[in-house]
Amino acid sequence: MARGRRPRDHDRPGQPRFHRNPAVSGETTPGVDIVTFGCRLNAYESEVIRARAAEDGLSDAIVFNTCAVTNEAVRQARQAIRKARRERPGARVIVTGCAAQIDPAAFAAMDEVDLVLGNAEKSAAGAYLDRPAEGRVRVNDIMSVRETAGHLIDGLKDRARAYVEVQNGCDHRCTFCIIPFGRGNSRSAPAGEVVEQVRRLAAEGYAEVVLTGVDVTSWGADLPGQPSLGQLIGRILRLVPELPRLRLSSIDAAEIDDDLLALFAAELRLAPYLHLSLQAGDDMILKRMKRRHSRADALALVAKVRAVRPDVAFGADLIAGFPTETDAMFANTLKLVEEAGLAYLHVFPFSPRPGTPAARMPQLPKAEIKARAAALRAAGEAALSRHLDRQVGRTVEALIERPGVARAPDFTELHYEGEAVVGQITPLRITGHAGGKAQAVVLVLAAAE
Repeated sequence: MARGRRPRDHDRPGQPRFHRNPAVSGETTPGVDIVTFGCRLNAYESEVIRARAAEDGLSDAIVFNTCAVTNEAVRQARQAIRKARRERPGARVIVTGCAAQIDPAAFAAMDEVDLVLGNAEKSAAGAYLDRPAEGRVRVNDIMSVRETAGHLIDGLKDRARAYVEVQNGCDHRCTFCIIPFGRGNSRSAPAGEVVEQVRRLAAEGYAEVVLTGVDVTSWGADLPGQPSLGQLIGRILRLVPELPRLRLSSIDAAEIDDDLLALFAAELRLAPYLHLSLQAGDDMILKRMKRRHSRADALALVAKVRAVRPDVAFGADLIAGFPTETDAMFANTLKLVEEAGLAYLHVFPFSPRPGTPAARMPQLPKAEIKARAAALRAAGEAALSRHLDRQVGRTVEALIERPGVARAPDFTELHYEGEAVVGQITPLRITGHAGGKAQAVVLVLAAAE
């Protein structure tokens, strides 16, 4: 029986995923490997990179799509680049993504790197052509970018669900976050383009599509009439009735618009799962983080959604050991896990990013940060166990991700016995679970009678 793990779509930054580009690989032509670090948006954009590389005739190359959310993510990217050069000395090494956008000089200084591309450049037509006259660094001012998602893909290689980029960038300036400097200001994909993308994916046979972005709840603020995210989702569900399930990626805990709340109440095709960007459960720390919500706001949002959709599950991002955090402040964050009824936690030990206000604040000892992260993870394991206890006996319409592993609408990972088709939604009856840790949860299932 396979072992469980934390939700696959909320992988920790710095954990790379390797993909071979089938369009340019073969027996006589060395292939293109794409190494993806970090978030789902990067995973989506790696598919765009794959298509662009094929169009440009790139061969015998490794493209690193990096993440900058933590120092560890950057360190692991540099480590992977050095290892790749040792293993494939003749391959062209190209580095892009948030870390490359924020600090292109650091990657250009690496002897192993042949080309550095910015976040805007990595998906542009002709980006992977050999143009030595333009130099080894092609990174422009990301803050000058005004458009997003000007590309369509037909799915993500080797994945049962598909992703659609509806938004990019962020207008907020949380004191710990470097990502706006890698992604630029918030910009939305037009609703018509999003609907067309979802329609294409549904036609390709995808049973589940995930809307993703850097700050998804800000979608529409820069578009004519300032439509809401709820209006976009309603339009997708109305105009693409053949799509079985639509899912949201991480959202800001500051708000949920009335249209979106109404859809959660009325539309069963909208998956009952929200991953919240909470970061902390103490008001003073939230203020020092420059977050837009309070502790009470987060609890109210959870209660509001749960009131209209009782089967909803919540995940959350939480930072352990933020500068100036006292024991009492941390205790408030720890208590929030149970008070909000969270099912999944994504815990970040605080990592000071150069250039951010939080990096200049009084820092906690690394041992204390590590201990608090461990305490939060333990709370997350207990929360997951409580969630799984509530699932036993239920029959769910699960998406088969790979043989033996499926995902319930509320994002519960299911390990099943029997035959099922990957990529299809199949009824499964949950008969039990074992293991007290998120990484060791095993659910034994049988096909529903």
